[in-house]
Amino acid sequence: MPLIACRRNICNFQSMDQVIEKVKEYAKKAHEGQMRKYTPEPYIVHPVRVMELCKEYTSSIPVLCAALLHDVLEDTEVSKEDLKQFLLSVMNDKHASLTLCLVVELTDVYVKKDYPQWNRKTRKKKEADRIAQTDAASQTIKYADIIDNCKEIVKYDQEFGPKFLHECKVLLQRIPKGNAQLYERAKALVQKELEDWKPQKNH
Repeated sequence: MPLIACRRNICNFQSMDQVIEKVKEYAKKAHEGQMRKYTPEPYIVHPVRVMELCKEYTSSIPVLCAALLHDVLEDTEVSKEDLKQFLLSVMNDKHASLTLCLVVELTDVYVKKDYPQWNRKTRKKKEADRIAQTDAASQTIKYADIIDNCKEIVKYDQEFGPKFLHECKVLLQRIPKGNAQLYERAKALVQKELEDWKPQKNH
């Protein structure tokens, strides 16, 4: 019985940093071979930056781990069951369950390959409706995701950047339940980027 308890509560015997490091390595392996769209960097730099942003506002292990894993189900071959089993091997049941739930909530549902009959605007509206119903912790991670993507896309894609910013602005209006400080930071960045872009358009 003590051995079972030890396995089921493994997180009690590891520091937060140890758990996060194991999750980071798992995410890195899952995204192996993938690169960022606009920079010659391995994809893992994005979820790591998202996690670091979240870490400025929370020490929640499920939130930080979900931040690292937020694109794993959507962009890799890892299945929900694969992820569940991994999480149970590095943290206790409660943390594993919450982390998995957050990752699922952060995984886009209305994607082009599954809804080819809908245009981007319709898919984004449906996705915003869905994300608006998610947990506050999921929305916190989404703020960090928007901040990191926003900086990169606006810098490297002058054509798509403004459209992306408008989508982010609309989405943020729908998801105010997360960390208030990070929420305001995301809104301020999107607004600033929109204002900075307008002169470029006129020029």
